[in-house]
Amino acid sequence: MRAILVGVWKKGTTRSEAIDSINELSGLVKAVGGKVLGKLIQKKDVPDPSTYIGKGKVQDLNLLIQGTKADTVVFDDPLTPSQVKELEKRINARVLDRTDLVLEIFTRRAKTKEAKLQVELAKLQHELPRLYGKGKKFSRQAGGIGGRGPGEQDAEIRKRILKKRIHKIKTELEEIKKRRREQRKRRIKEVSKEGNFVRVALVGYTNVGKSTLMKAITGRDVFKKDMLFATLDTTTSARFVYPDLKILLTDTVGFINKLPTELIEAFKATLEEIQEADIILHVVDASDPKWLEKIETVNDILKKLDLEDTKQILVFNKIDRLISSPEELSYLDHSMMVGQIPNVYVSAEKKWNIDQLLEKIRTLANQKREEENLSPQ
Repeated sequence: MRAILVGVWKKGTTRSEAIDSINELSGLVKAVGGKVLGKLIQKKDVPDPSTYIGKGKVQDLNLLIQGTKADTVVFDDPLTPSQVKELEKRINARVLDRTDLVLEIFTRRAKTKEAKLQVELAKLQHELPRLYGKGKKFSRQAGGIGGRGPGEQDAEIRKRILKKRIHKIKTELEEIKKRRREQRKRRIKEVSKEGNFVRVALVGYTNVGKSTLMKAITGRDVFKKDMLFATLDTTTSARFVYPDLKILLTDTVGFINKLPTELIEAFKATLEEIQEADIILHVVDASDPKWLEKIETVNDILKKLDLEDTKQILVFNKIDRLISSPEELSYLDHSMMVGQIPNVYVSAEKKWNIDQLLEKIRTLANQKREEENLSPQ
């Protein structure tokens, strides 16, 4: 993929936010092995309903494509089926939007049967509304007023096939959800025999080091790589961190800005693990200058999952990129504090301050037990 990236600086968005978003889009292109040849950002209060960027910018885009010999144009926002159709008529390149790109990454990263089904469901739900435009493209071939052309007939047939496949996948995922619930019940039953336990879920922006932190806490080897969406599969490990407390720790898929709705919906089975957690470890890349905006992005997604009231600890990871030794941790100020949420600075890679994180988990676990004991039966 030789790509030109296109973003719109809309009303209510700052220029800096628009640039950050298109830079993240660049990371997504690289995650699928593509190369970014150019970027085009336009200030436009309301996107053009026909081409998203307007006729003038389409001409600029064509010149940029010719000059760079790009074969793909990736838009930073979701495009409507009619916009994709119109753009592909006007420019000599394939047209994708952010959702297409994220779905492609998820398709390549999915390993388990569950993840593959979830990604396929998201892709089909994204493709379904776009079939109408494809059908109409050929409908002029029909004879007579009100007739149906072969393209429109093909689209209707394809639509019925997709709907049947969507229904089948949803049924399979529902069965997987049931099995997951049973597995969780058995796991909880086994763990409860050994004493007190707490369910902890790792969440955060993609590539903040969640998998590395999981290994630092549990000792379990997990796949980790410095790339967006290195892994999509949920993993759970258990460890006695104190003689009287066992942690059930679950790692989940990372989030990004403008995470496609189709993916949130499709990954509900996986995200159930977060919904059943007693404590959420919200992992943040302390070295990222945009850490606060990314906290807000993750919190927005947690709200969509009705999880804003779950006990939370902000874990500022990769602190070794800001200081040279663990002794300097005590000199850090609290400029990264967000509201009243407990926070801790760690380096999962170098295992700095993991003990303090475990102590905070224990404190919240004890608080939760006390609240449950005090609540009316």
